[in-house]
Amino acid sequence: MDLPFAKKSLGQHWLTDHASLQAMCDAANVTNEDTVLEIGPGLGTLTELLVYEAKEVIAVEFDTKLAEELPSRVAEDNLQVIQQDILSFDFTQLPAGYKVVANIPYYLTSNLVRVLSESANSPSVAALLVQKEVAERIAAKAGSMSILSVTAQYYWEVEIGREVPANLFTPPPKIDSQILILKRRNTLLFPGVDTDIFFRLVKAGFSQKRKTLQNSLSGGLHTSREEAAALLQAAGLKVDARAQTLSLEDWHALYQEYIKT
Repeated sequence: MDLPFAKKSLGQHWLTDHASLQAMCDAANVTNEDTVLEIGPGLGTLTELLVYEAKEVIAVEFDTKLAEELPSRVAEDNLQVIQQDILSFDFTQLPAGYKVVANIPYYLTSNLVRVLSESANSPSVAALLVQKEVAERIAAKAGSMSILSVTAQYYWEVEIGREVPANLFTPPPKIDSQILILKRRNTLLFPGVDTDIFFRLVKAGFSQKRKTLQNSLSGGLHTSREEAAALLQAAGLKVDARAQTLSLEDWHALYQEYIKT
């Protein structure tokens, strides 16, 4: 295949390696009963596999020219192409239990994970090919957590799949990629939580990464250092703890104390 010029501004890197593309389909366990949302289909190399394995494929492409050309590249009746920015896409128009399979631009990862997590109609599974470092950060355990990992793990069971070396892309990115697998939790991790308050607390905790949680919470919640210290102690946490060291259970304990105030 003659590969067209990739637009750096859109983070385009073409992947034609069949084994890697198939691994993405397999990671989402795509079947002929599934509706699959593909984000950024580009040249349609992944789309070609998805239309064969899924009941229906809805491909959302931001690049106007690529969106116009995709139906001729992949001429199948079960493919619908939409030219749109995925961050403004209405996920509620998709059937419940749909799946996402996508090789996404690196700059999009954080926002997309957040949008998929908070959507009123989230996918049952998302298999995303992302920057390896980002996949590892999202799957991180207590000690190396971030807002992104807390958000993802609150809503999803997170797994790491196949690694895809940079040299399999055209043009090759500067870093290897990895399949990130997000499986929507069947039951809420912490029932009865007000997510607005929970994540306001998390954002406050990570607001000053180099400072202790006491200082970050004080600044982020507009409270005194003494009140922040009392909140941490009530939740059974050390006053000099840092946000990245907390587990989701620790954040929940902190939340339960916070809503009492």
